[in-house]
Amino acid sequence: MRGFVANTDFDWFAFLAARQPLEEVNFWQPSGGDAFRALAPGEPFFFRLKKPYYTIAGFGLFARHEVVSAKLAWEAFGERNGAPNFAGMCERIEKYRRGQSADPAKQYKVGCLMISQPVFFAEQDWVPEPADFSRNIVRGAGYDVFEGEGRRIWEACLERVRAHRVPLAAEEEAQWAEVAEGPRYGAPQIVRPRLGQGTFRVAVTQAYHGACAVSGEHSLPVLDVAHIRGYAEGGPHDVRNGLLLRADIHRLFDRGYVTVTPDFRFEVSGRLREEFENGKTYYALQGRVIQLPDRTIDRPDQALLQWHNEQVFERGAA
Repeated sequence: MRGFVANTDFDWFAFLAARQPLEEVNFWQPSGGDAFRALAPGEPFFFRLKKPYYTIAGFGLFARHEVVSAKLAWEAFGERNGAPNFAGMCERIEKYRRGQSADPAKQYKVGCLMISQPVFFAEQDWVPEPADFSRNIVRGAGYDVFEGEGRRIWEACLERVRAHRVPLAAEEEAQWAEVAEGPRYGAPQIVRPRLGQGTFRVAVTQAYHGACAVSGEHSLPVLDVAHIRGYAEGGPHDVRNGLLLRADIHRLFDRGYVTVTPDFRFEVSGRLREEFENGKTYYALQGRVIQLPDRTIDRPDQALLQWHNEQVFERGAA
C-alpha cells in the first residue's frame, strides 16, 4: 500500500484545522496538471507543511482526482477548499500561478485532489517528515507504508487517531475505529473512502462531461447532481448512484414524474398531463436514451434505477 506526502500550504491547513471535523476537503492544485496516479482510492494522503515547519500535520484518505474549473471546485466544496469565499480561493490559486496569464473571469482549471475523512493535528502532535524527503520536491512524494519512513509516519498518524487526539465527525468514528484499532503490526489495509457531497458533485459532473444526461444542457448554474436513490433513503454518494440533470428535470425525478429505466431510457409519467395539463417539453424527450459516462464503472447502477422505477416513479394514465 502506498501513501503520498504532499507539500501543503499552511494557510490552507490552518483554515481547515479550525473547522474540523470535516468529512472531506479539496486539496487543489493551482494549474490542473496531469492525472494523479500516485495513489488508489483509500490510500493515505499526508499533509506536509513546508518551510519553516517541515512536518506532517495531518492526513486523510485519497478519494478521487479531477481537473475542473475553479468555479465548479468552489460550488462543490465551498469553504472546504480552505478559503472563506471564492475570491479568497482564487487569490491563493493565483499566488501559485505566477508567470501564467491572468484570467479576470476566473475560468482557469485546477486539479482537485479530493480527500476523505481528513484530520488535522494540533502542533504538539505533528509528526516529523520522512528523513529522506528532499526539500527540492515541489508537489510531494510517494512512500510504501509497509516499511521504512512510510510505515513510521502512517503508524504515528494512526496512533493519534487511536488516542482520540483529533476530532472526528460522528459518521467517521466507526470507519476510523476499524482502521486505527486493527493489528498494530499487521499489513496496512486500504480503506474504501466515504465520498462526501462535494466529491460526489465533482465526480458526477465530470463523468457526464458537464451536460445534462437527458437534455444535453451544458450551463453549469442550472445543472444538479441527482441521487437515483436518495441519500436519506440509504443511497450512497457514489457516481453510480448519480445523474447530472437540469434543475427542472431533477425536481421531477425526485417527485416521481420522470425516471430513467434500467435500460437507460427517459420515461415521463402520465401524471404530468393529468395534474397540470402540460408537460410538452418533457413528453418530447420520452423514450430517449440518456447520455452515459464514457467509463462503464461510472454508469448508473441498473439496480438503483430499478429501485427508482418501482419506489418513486408513478406512471399515471397511459
